[in-house]
Amino acid sequence: MTQSSNLSAVPQFSQLTIQGEDAEKFLQGQLTCDVTKLGLSYQAAAIGNLKGRIEFGIWIKKQAEKHYDVVISSDCAESLQAHLNKYGAFSKFETSAPAAIYPCVLADEPTFSHKDDHNTAEDTQAWMACSLATGNYWIVATTQGEFQPQELRLHQRGGMDYDKGCYLGQEVIARIYFKSAPKAFLHYVKGTGETPNAGDKIDKIQVVNAMKNYEGFTALVVARPEQLAESDLSILDLPAALQVDVARPK
Repeated sequence: MTQSSNLSAVPQFSQLTIQGEDAEKFLQGQLTCDVTKLGLSYQAAAIGNLKGRIEFGIWIKKQAEKHYDVVISSDCAESLQAHLNKYGAFSKFETSAPAAIYPCVLADEPTFSHKDDHNTAEDTQAWMACSLATGNYWIVATTQGEFQPQELRLHQRGGMDYDKGCYLGQEVIARIYFKSAPKAFLHYVKGTGETPNAGDKIDKIQVVNAMKNYEGFTALVVARPEQLAESDLSILDLPAALQVDVARPK
């Protein structure tokens, strides 16, 4: 396990605007969520790869008719823009260049703001702490293609729709959902010692995100329950909706 530098541990985010005649149809064929149900609040979602793993972890909202705003970790923004341009080459929409947007907490929920007064270390720290406690993971460049959506409980946060039809990675994702279940999945934990980086492994437990605190660190990790039981990490409570079984309800 390696120690994070203060710079690498602080997340930065960018927003891309996608708008045009085919924006909804195109995004519906890309995203894990049902784009037709989006509103003005940010919804966590993902764009998968053909192996059914998250290539781009995003938050998306419908700003206006045929106008969508997408937030992503800044170190993934250019590759997302290239992906959209590649797959949308024959669709009628435009993608803006990435622009800075700031993480903050409003009404006890982690969200984002364009206002410069939210561009503070205190806002970012509050967002990180709130995000870890609520399972609001963020995918960075080092964890692209690492996690399957159900492992991160994305379906329990409204970020996946199993009835919407095809999208990238849908066949693999649906097969896991309907025929099996992830054996390792998202947990909120605390530990002592050096703060791990995203993607690091503590024994066989993979770190999704982590932040330093006075006692050590808190983190979101993907692990089997028996691995956690044998580790030195302490399990903390996620929200009730994220404490239920990751498998499909019988």
